[in-house]
Amino acid sequence: MPETASPAGASASQEAEIAAALGTRSLVLVGMMGAGKSTIGRRLSARLRLPFLDADTEIEAAAAMSIPDIFETHGEPHFRDGEARVIARLLDNGPAVIATGGGAFMREETRRRIQEKAVSIWLKADADIIMKRVKRRADRPLLRTADPAATIGRLIEEREPVYQHADITIWSRDVPHEKIVDECVDALHARLCRDGAAPTAKDTTDRMDATG
Repeated sequence: MPETASPAGASASQEAEIAAALGTRSLVLVGMMGAGKSTIGRRLSARLRLPFLDADTEIEAAAAMSIPDIFETHGEPHFRDGEARVIARLLDNGPAVIATGGGAFMREETRRRIQEKAVSIWLKADADIIMKRVKRRADRPLLRTADPAATIGRLIEEREPVYQHADITIWSRDVPHEKIVDECVDALHARLCRDGAAPTAKDTTDRMDATG
């Protein structure tokens, strides 16, 4: 009796093809705070059998301080310099799935390194989703303002034109996490593996339909 590939087997094959196509490159998740970069990144790394690295956690380990304490003690410019160094080190140690802080991709030097050594995915989320997620946490230095919702709106306006330079765009929304991971895997496979797609080609994939 001939063997028939199961959906799970087909998915595993797809993920193995992505990992092979990446070679020594990493996957880097970019986007606003609250977009789900760490949550999706952990699940995506498990699917692709790659290490998961959270840049913010690595920054705190390197500085032996929490990010709010770094901001308070040394200021944002000092934090951004350290962030750039840490991300450069993580990229040099690839392949891995790397979740970055919301402001990391704004730095031209970091964007260039990511373009050279990784495939980037922008997890795009609207302001309402972001606010719903981040209001439960008190560890967001940039939101320690009189009007956090207005701050989020300003940051989205400033950052989205830069986030658009990511290789792939996936909408982050209130659906099961595995659905977002599935969309990441599908978009990666389309970009890296189908019909000899060139790894350096721009392939932005917007997932607008919340119901799929």
